[in-house]
Amino acid sequence: MDAKSRTCLIRHRQALEKDIKTSYIMDCMVSDQVLTLQEEEKVKQQNTQKERAAMLIDTLLKKDNNAYRSFYNALLHEGYRDLAALLQDGIPVFFSGNGKNTMDEMTSYVKTTLCEGGVPQRPVVFVTRPKLVDAIKQKLCSLGSDPGWVTVYGMAGCGKTVLTAEALRDHQLLEGYFPGGVHWISVGKQDKAGLLIKLQNLCSRLEHDSTLSQRPPLNIEEAKDRLRLLMLRKYPRSLLVLDDIWDSWVLKAFDNHCQVLITSRDRSVTDAVSGNKYEIHVESGLTHEKGLEVLALFVNMKISELPEQANCIIRECKGSPLVISLIGALLRDFPSRWEYYLKQLQNKQFKRIRKSSSYDYEALDEAMSISVEQLSNDLKDYYKDLSILPKDVKVPTKVLCILWDMETEEVEDILQEFVNKSLLFCDRNGNSFHYYLHDLQLDFLTEQNRNQLQELHKNIVNQYKRYYKLHVPVLSQEDCMYWYNFLAYHMAGANMQKELRDLMFSLDWIKAKTELVGPAHLIHEYVEYSSVLDQKDSIIRENFQEFLSLNGHLLGRQPFPDITQLGLCQPETSEVYQQAKLRAQREMGTFYLEWINKKSLKNLSRLVVRPHRDAVYHACFSRDRQRIASCGADKTLQVFKAESGERLLEISAHDDEILCCTFSADDKYVATCSADKKVKIWNSRTGKCLYVYEEHTEQVNCCQFNNSRSQYLLATCSDDTFIKLWNLKDKYCRNTMFGHVNAVSHCRFSPNDDYIASCSTDGTVKLWDVRSANELKTIEIKEFFRNADEQQDDVEVLVKCCSWSRSSDTILVVAKNKLLLFDVTTCNLVTQVIISHHSTIQYCDFCAGDELVAVALSHCSVELWNIKSLSKVADCRGHMSWVHCVTFSSDGSLFLTSSEDQTIRIWETNKVCKSSDAVLKSELDVVFHNGEVMILAIYNQKHIQLINGNTDSIIMQTEPQESLICCCCLSEDLKFAAFGQENGEIKVLQLLDGKILTSQEAYKTSVQHCRFTTDCQTLISSAHDAVIQVWNITTGITEKDFACHRGAVLSCAVSPDGSRFSSTSADKTAKIWSFESSSALHELKGHEACVRCSAFSPNNKLLATGDDKGDIRIWDVLTGELLHFCSSVTVDEGEPTHGGWVTDLSFSPDSKMLVSSGGYLKVSLEVIKKV
Repeated sequence: MDAKSRTCLIRHRQALEKDIKTSYIMDCMVSDQVLTLQEEEKVKQQNTQKERAAMLIDTLLKKDNNAYRSFYNALLHEGYRDLAALLQDGIPVFFSGNGKNTMDEMTSYVKTTLCEGGVPQRPVVFVTRPKLVDAIKQKLCSLGSDPGWVTVYGMAGCGKTVLTAEALRDHQLLEGYFPGGVHWISVGKQDKAGLLIKLQNLCSRLEHDSTLSQRPPLNIEEAKDRLRLLMLRKYPRSLLVLDDIWDSWVLKAFDNHCQVLITSRDRSVTDAVSGNKYEIHVESGLTHEKGLEVLALFVNMKISELPEQANCIIRECKGSPLVISLIGALLRDFPSRWEYYLKQLQNKQFKRIRKSSSYDYEALDEAMSISVEQLSNDLKDYYKDLSILPKDVKVPTKVLCILWDMETEEVEDILQEFVNKSLLFCDRNGNSFHYYLHDLQLDFLTEQNRNQLQELHKNIVNQYKRYYKLHVPVLSQEDCMYWYNFLAYHMAGANMQKELRDLMFSLDWIKAKTELVGPAHLIHEYVEYSSVLDQKDSIIRENFQEFLSLNGHLLGRQPFPDITQLGLCQPETSEVYQQAKLRAQREMGTFYLEWINKKSLKNLSRLVVRPHRDAVYHACFSRDRQRIASCGADKTLQVFKAESGERLLEISAHDDEILCCTFSADDKYVATCSADKKVKIWNSRTGKCLYVYEEHTEQVNCCQFNNSRSQYLLATCSDDTFIKLWNLKDKYCRNTMFGHVNAVSHCRFSPNDDYIASCSTDGTVKLWDVRSANELKTIEIKEFFRNADEQQDDVEVLVKCCSWSRSSDTILVVAKNKLLLFDVTTCNLVTQVIISHHSTIQYCDFCAGDELVAVALSHCSVELWNIKSLSKVADCRGHMSWVHCVTFSSDGSLFLTSSEDQTIRIWETNKVCKSSDAVLKSELDVVFHNGEVMILAIYNQKHIQLINGNTDSIIMQTEPQESLICCCCLSEDLKFAAFGQENGEIKVLQLLDGKILTSQEAYKTSVQHCRFTTDCQTLISSAHDAVIQVWNITTGITEKDFACHRGAVLSCAVSPDGSRFSSTSADKTAKIWSFESSSALHELKGHEACVRCSAFSPNNKLLATGDDKGDIRIWDVLTGELLHFCSSVTVDEGEPTHGGWVTDLSFSPDSKMLVSSGGYLKVSLEVIKKV
């Protein structure tokens, strides 16, 4: 470190140690790579703030100039402007090579050289851009002693002049490479007379101390010759700087074998001169943080004190130093106009952003328009065509070839002219070029050509139609993705209503687009262009939008579900159904299914998205309800729009499964926690990782932000039995709360932020005081599950999660199959609800009104309960596997569910409650008899209904049963129906009169499955106790008991000839039995998950089994041999065949076709032919 820098640091050490907080300052220095993580750790180990500051300064004194600069910039960035001012005199200057290191000499030398050369001073407000400054220095050094040109080029207002001047503030550069000095001329747009005046002034300046006074040169040639002699004889090894060059002919006046640095908007301006040439492209603007720093300096405020509009202004400025400086200068004079200038930027009112700086143009629009005015008339027309390009999109050359009806080479020549003049940017992608405009350039073009935009959009659509005629682009064509993404945008811009409706209401277009880019963009377009699409009526658009919202996640999968089949599932009045039916009629020889009872089908989900490639463990709304964050087994954090499912962020966030994610109260941050033992904090807009916490020693199960916007607190809990409380301003844990003896599965702040509740596998819920981190109360949840003869320690209860009421007075706790509501003050049980006897609750959440509670269940469904009336008000089905999470939006109008089936469903609370007053349970039986379809279904879990499937009419309904009904079946002759209940009882009905034929208390646990044999005189049934019973329906006598499996029996099926039956189990096996023997004929092994279902073929030769992994196996009934394996994953594409479990199987009457159901129906033709 320079002696002067060291002295300055030591002199002001006491003031620095007294005031600075080291945490964020070290963040900046670590980011600049001048401070190591080990050094940062050493500083943090000090006990007090003052000791940490002292240790940091000791570390700095052992480092070089870069560390001093980084420390100075960190002080500015964190708002310590007064302290930074103390260190300003000690700032060392960048050296390009080795040289003298005396600050006094360097400063004096540099100041004198630049002052004599007319180099502009730093602007009043200045922030560093070291990479670009260093790049300019390196190119200047590359000139060596040879004549040549260094061109700094970029669009208007990107900071070329300021950066060039800053590069020259380098003692070693000037002394080592340009000892003859620097001579700066601001040229600008000139005619020959103006150029001659510039040359005369330069010659006069260079001759100012000459003993013989010469007359000014009379013409450009004379001036050029005199300048050459002056540079050669009087100022050898000097640098000539020509600022703001517009025309190449101007440079010929300075082409006299000297070293020249120029700034220009035109990259090609040096093509007409000789010598070595080097280029620096100033493309990128200021970062968001740098932009805020500039504004803060202008208005004399700390960054943290800037109003909310500051962030929006920086985003609207698109990183342009010119625009940010103009706005900053205006706000310095008019500090109350933040909202006003933000609106001017948003409305593209560039004329109102008037000159308030030293920039050469009166307003922002003039600065940009002057570049366009230099184009020829033909090029101006081509440039105007670019007004309708979408923002932030790199457009392939072929799109513009179609637009202008030209060959590729012709188009590239035109576009290169724009690139050379910094009016367009080019990105090479393989062998092709992609072009794009800076946002400010596009805003300017749009505003300038506002009255012609509709015609320009219409032109590009017509050119597209002329080129592709009735075809659509294919993926191998470079312009394919552009048209799929933006054809509708151009049609809407052209107000081409018919063309847009024909496109957006086409199943062919929907199929092609969703297979390429997914459904989210198309859903967004239905919303975005609804005003155009709905000009006749909104019904058709709503049909297609709903269809895509609920089925789009299937269209993006391999193998693709047939869009025609999905369309046939829509209501017959839907335009989607009408198109699908026409397609089905045209596609001869293709097998399609059409529902005959569609009137009873109701879509309760608002949107279904599939953002992950594996199970989704958690998802949550942002507080403003606009975004959703989700995480899961694929180790990624996803953020997407709640309205359309459009992905905003995808982050590979952790090294293991991510178990939870949560938004902060102001939606600025997202926290994630993982099985990798880490907790991470992310910027929710940019995806930048801000903090990593690694104090937990086991997997971290849950993370939750507090509800206050004034302070960022995060609670986390882990298998290490601890709850930790973090303050985002600190890198270390603020408090560790210990008291649980087993893993802590869930934690949550109370709405008033006074308490944290934690749930543990030790069977307790604990309440903690947030301020002191002391344990306040413990609720023994195990006590509510203990039988009279059990000791408390003998009971195992895993408390899954909890949810607070809005008032913070009560807390809802979930364990096993119960909801328990407790008074927080007394810890007394207020009420409890047993949700189900045959499934466990995975998660729960309180709705904003404190009456509704949503619970996620292990059998794939979500239920809404009124906690006051203790009644179920909705049953939400659609997921095909375990539901891991359910959360309400902040206002309670929406809730979302996430599942093992890789999907997230968004539901409207009111719609679900109104539509779910009566629910048919998914366990049902169907018999096809004499052309009729008869359905036996469970209604509201209390009744049995017999329904005519052809007409949807209810033929018979039983009286309500005392115990909930779990399963049901029909006899083939339609004389009997049987159903099993939660209390273990089985009843057989006579369908003719609806009377109970027989009843038997068959099991101690709930009945899971029942099935009639083909003679309709015998019933087989199973429960959780792994035993299958065979009994006579007339006498009610049990004929046989079969101890079938080591795990629960999940289903059973009877062979058509009545001689055999099958059983499937959670132990991952299936078995084939004879009614005559008590031992299994065959044990069928090979499944890797619970075997969920089975079915015999009508010819009695085959048995098909399906499991929870999505696999299907086909076995020989006689030998038990595996004949065929239908994998859940296709070899080519790696996508599941089913959306989760295989839930049912059925053979066709000729035994040649197998239908399986899961996430959707799949009909297998070739499978059966092969076996």
